[in-house]
Amino acid sequence: MMAAVRSRSHLFCSLPWKLGSLGSRYAFSSSTVGSISSNKGILDLNEVEKVLSDVRADDVKIIPVGKHCNWADYMVFATGRSTWHVKNIAQALIYKAKEKQKGAQRMMLPSVEGQEGGKWIVIDSGKVIVHALDEKARAYYNLEDLWTSDTPPKESVKIQKSIM
Repeated sequence: MMAAVRSRSHLFCSLPWKLGSLGSRYAFSSSTVGSISSNKGILDLNEVEKVLSDVRADDVKIIPVGKHCNWADYMVFATGRSTWHVKNIAQALIYKAKEKQKGAQRMMLPSVEGQEGGKWIVIDSGKVIVHALDEKARAYYNLEDLWTSDTPPKESVKIQKSIM
Protein backbone atom coordinates (compact mmCIF):
# COMPACT_ATOMS: atom_id res chain seq x y z
CA MET A 1 0.00 0.00 0.00
CA MET A 2 2.86 2.40 0.78
CA ALA A 3 4.21 1.67 -2.70
CA ALA A 4 1.12 3.43 -4.03
CA VAL A 5 2.13 6.54 -2.14
CA ARG A 6 5.74 6.40 -3.32
CA SER A 7 5.13 5.63 -6.98
CA ARG A 8 2.53 7.80 -8.55
CA SER A 9 0.74 6.27 -11.48
CA HIS A 10 1.24 8.07 -14.76
CA LEU A 11 -1.42 6.53 -16.96
CA PHE A 12 -3.07 8.57 -19.66
CA CYS A 13 -6.42 7.78 -21.18
CA SER A 14 -7.87 9.54 -24.21
CA LEU A 15 -11.46 8.80 -23.18
CA PRO A 16 -13.34 11.58 -21.39
CA TRP A 17 -14.05 10.88 -17.73
CA LYS A 18 -17.64 10.30 -16.74
CA LEU A 19 -19.16 10.51 -13.30
CA GLY A 20 -19.83 6.76 -13.28
CA SER A 21 -16.16 5.88 -13.66
CA LEU A 22 -15.38 5.91 -9.94
CA GLY A 23 -13.06 3.06 -9.18
CA SER A 24 -11.66 3.04 -12.68
CA ARG A 25 -8.11 1.84 -12.93
CA TYR A 26 -7.01 4.91 -14.87
CA ALA A 27 -5.79 7.68 -12.62
CA PHE A 28 -3.83 10.85 -13.01
CA SER A 29 -1.59 12.37 -10.41
CA SER A 30 -0.80 16.05 -10.14
CA SER A 31 2.66 15.50 -11.59
CA THR A 32 1.40 14.11 -14.91
CA VAL A 33 -0.34 17.10 -16.44
CA GLY A 34 0.96 20.64 -16.30
CA SER A 35 -2.45 22.32 -16.15
CA ILE A 36 -2.39 22.34 -12.35
CA SER A 37 0.57 23.80 -10.55
CA SER A 38 2.80 21.23 -8.89
CA ASN A 39 2.52 23.21 -5.65
CA LYS A 40 -1.26 22.96 -5.48
CA GLY A 41 -2.28 19.45 -6.43
CA ILE A 42 -5.76 18.25 -7.19
CA LEU A 43 -7.42 18.98 -3.84
CA ASP A 44 -6.02 21.25 -1.17
CA LEU A 45 -6.11 20.58 2.55
CA ASN A 46 -9.20 22.73 3.22
CA GLU A 47 -11.20 20.89 0.57
CA VAL A 48 -10.13 17.51 1.95
CA GLU A 49 -11.12 18.57 5.48
CA LYS A 50 -14.52 19.74 4.26
CA VAL A 51 -15.22 16.47 2.44
CA LEU A 52 -14.13 14.38 5.44
CA SER A 53 -16.40 16.45 7.66
CA ASP A 54 -19.32 16.07 5.24
CA VAL A 55 -19.01 12.26 5.09
CA ARG A 56 -18.52 12.15 8.87
CA ALA A 57 -15.15 10.45 8.89
CA ASP A 58 -14.02 9.63 12.41
CA ASP A 59 -10.74 10.52 14.13
CA VAL A 60 -9.32 12.71 11.35
CA LYS A 61 -5.66 13.48 11.95
CA ILE A 62 -3.57 15.80 9.78
CA ILE A 63 0.21 15.51 9.89
CA PRO A 64 2.47 17.99 8.06
CA VAL A 65 5.18 15.91 6.36
CA GLY A 66 6.81 18.50 4.11
CA LYS A 67 10.05 18.42 6.11
CA HIS A 68 10.25 14.60 5.85
CA CYS A 69 9.53 14.18 2.13
CA ASN A 70 9.33 16.28 -1.01
CA TRP A 71 6.35 14.52 -2.65
CA ALA A 72 3.67 15.54 -0.14
CA ASP A 73 2.91 18.34 2.28
CA TYR A 74 0.27 16.61 4.42
CA MET A 75 -0.75 13.08 5.41
CA VAL A 76 -4.37 12.87 6.44
CA PHE A 77 -5.66 9.84 8.34
CA ALA A 78 -9.38 9.20 8.64
CA THR A 79 -11.33 6.27 10.08
CA GLY A 80 -14.46 4.80 8.54
CA ARG A 81 -16.93 2.83 10.60
CA SER A 82 -17.24 0.06 7.98
CA THR A 83 -15.78 -0.93 4.63
CA TRP A 84 -18.74 0.79 2.98
CA HIS A 85 -17.94 4.01 4.88
CA VAL A 86 -14.24 3.82 3.94
CA LYS A 87 -15.17 3.39 0.27
CA ASN A 88 -17.63 6.28 0.58
CA ILE A 89 -14.86 8.53 1.92
CA ALA A 90 -12.72 7.76 -1.13
CA GLN A 91 -15.58 8.24 -3.57
CA ALA A 92 -16.51 11.58 -1.98
CA LEU A 93 -12.94 12.85 -2.44
CA ILE A 94 -12.91 11.73 -6.08
CA TYR A 95 -16.28 13.39 -6.66
CA LYS A 96 -14.98 16.64 -5.12
CA ALA A 97 -11.96 16.54 -7.45
CA LYS A 98 -14.31 16.12 -10.42
CA GLU A 99 -16.55 18.97 -9.27
CA LYS A 100 -13.55 21.26 -8.80
CA GLN A 101 -12.44 20.64 -12.38
CA LYS A 102 -15.86 20.91 -14.02
CA GLY A 103 -15.46 22.49 -17.43
CA ALA A 104 -11.72 21.80 -17.64
CA GLN A 105 -10.36 20.60 -20.95
CA ARG A 106 -8.53 17.67 -19.34
CA MET A 107 -9.69 16.27 -16.02
CA MET A 108 -7.22 14.90 -13.48
CA LEU A 109 -8.29 12.46 -10.81
CA PRO A 110 -6.46 11.52 -7.64
CA SER A 111 -4.63 8.20 -7.68
CA VAL A 112 -6.55 5.68 -5.60
CA GLU A 113 -5.26 2.37 -4.25
CA GLY A 114 -7.09 -0.25 -2.21
CA GLN A 115 -10.61 0.65 -3.26
CA GLU A 116 -11.56 -2.96 -3.98
CA GLY A 117 -11.06 -4.17 -0.41
CA GLY A 118 -12.20 -1.11 1.48
CA LYS A 119 -10.08 -1.76 4.58
CA TRP A 120 -7.35 0.77 3.69
CA ILE A 121 -7.72 3.19 0.78
CA VAL A 122 -5.01 5.68 -0.18
CA ILE A 123 -6.07 8.77 -2.11
CA ASP A 124 -3.14 10.69 -3.60
CA SER A 125 -4.34 14.21 -4.31
CA GLY A 126 -1.00 15.75 -5.13
CA LYS A 127 0.39 17.41 -2.03
CA VAL A 128 -2.28 15.92 0.27
CA ILE A 129 -2.27 12.14 0.77
CA VAL A 130 -5.40 10.75 2.44
CA HIS A 131 -5.43 7.37 4.16
CA ALA A 132 -8.97 6.15 4.81
CA LEU A 133 -8.91 3.08 7.05
CA ASP A 134 -11.42 1.02 8.96
CA GLU A 135 -11.00 0.93 12.74
CA LYS A 136 -9.15 -2.40 12.90
CA ALA A 137 -6.71 -1.55 10.09
CA ARG A 138 -5.94 1.86 11.61
CA ALA A 139 -5.18 0.31 14.99
CA TYR A 140 -3.10 -2.48 13.44
CA TYR A 141 -0.93 -0.37 11.10
CA ASN A 142 -0.67 2.69 13.39
CA LEU A 143 0.57 4.87 10.53
CA GLU A 144 0.49 8.09 12.53
CA ASP A 145 3.43 6.90 14.61
CA LEU A 146 5.51 6.41 11.47
CA TRP A 147 5.15 10.08 10.58
CA THR A 148 5.16 11.66 14.05
CA SER A 149 7.79 9.82 16.07
CA ASP A 150 11.31 11.20 15.95
CA THR A 151 12.93 8.13 17.50
CA PRO A 152 13.36 4.94 15.49
CA PRO A 153 11.34 1.88 16.54
CA LYS A 154 12.98 -0.48 19.04
CA GLU A 155 13.14 -3.27 16.45
CA SER A 156 15.39 -1.27 14.13
CA VAL A 157 17.77 -0.52 17.03
CA LYS A 158 18.06 -4.26 17.72
CA ILE A 159 18.80 -4.98 14.08
CA GLN A 160 21.49 -2.29 13.94
CA LYS A 161 23.19 -3.71 17.06
CA SER A 162 23.17 -7.25 15.67
CA ILE A 163 24.78 -6.08 12.41
CA MET A 164 27.69 -4.40 14.18
